Amino acid sequence: MLIIVKAGFNPRNSCFFSNYLIERKTKYLWNNFSSPFFNINVGVGQELALSPILSALYLLPVFYIFEERLKNLEIHISFISFVDDGLFISQNKSFNISNTNIFCSYHIMFLLLEHFRLFHFSRLQGAFNFLL
Repeated sequence: MLIIVKAGFNPRNSCFFSNYLIERKTKYLWNNFSSPFFNINVGVGQELALSPILSALYLLPVFYIFEERLKNLEIHISFISFVDDGLFISQNKSFNISNTNIFCSYHIMFLLLEHFRLFHFSRLQGAFNFLL
């Protein structure tokens, strides 16, 4: 909610978002298994009309810090964010420079997302992991 307030929304809108995000429940379905309902107090909920808007607002401070770090390190990368995905773009005549810039950018974003506990990444998912 702090992000909503800092983004300049009036108190009435902030109250709406606060009510929208509380007392939500979820359950898990897997084949024939159906879990009981669990209370959830994090995230914005998938497939809800406001999810893309709230996700974008929530991630804006991370993207700002990311761009500032790239600027300070003089890494020339463009970043495009979609609702559930992102794209790093490097334009350079040298493949090695482009590859290094993308690798560094990915690592910076990885650290930011983990630092702010927005996502948890497991390094046990595949045989190839270029962060090791």
